[in-house]
Amino acid sequence: MKVETGKFMLWAQDMDRAVAFYRDVFGLEPRFVNPHWSELAFGDAVVALHGGGTGELNLTGLSFQVDDADEACRLAREAGATIRNEPEDRPRECIRLADVVDPEGNGFAITTYIGD
Repeated sequence: MKVETGKFMLWAQDMDRAVAFYRDVFGLEPRFVNPHWSELAFGDAVVALHGGGTGELNLTGLSFQVDDADEACRLAREAGATIRNEPEDRPRECIRLADVVDPEGNGFAITTYIGD
């Protein structure tokens, strides 16, 4: 048996809105899109969206490391996300961290590496 890829699955209540959010905010490339299952990629990483979401808060464990967490949060907010915790420095972890909820209710983190 050979693993071909790993996918991080999120729920989507409105597939078009979900695809647009991850495409427009994070630049993920839509590779397959339909109302029931969509896949967006950045390099070898795949975020898969599954239809049937309810919009309820779903803490996912997903995290995007970006060069500017504040700018990423601004873009996410403009695209319909809720910022649960604004970016704050976490020196012990060497990151700037924000907690975000996408328009579908999926919670994820945005981080920026701030060095040691």
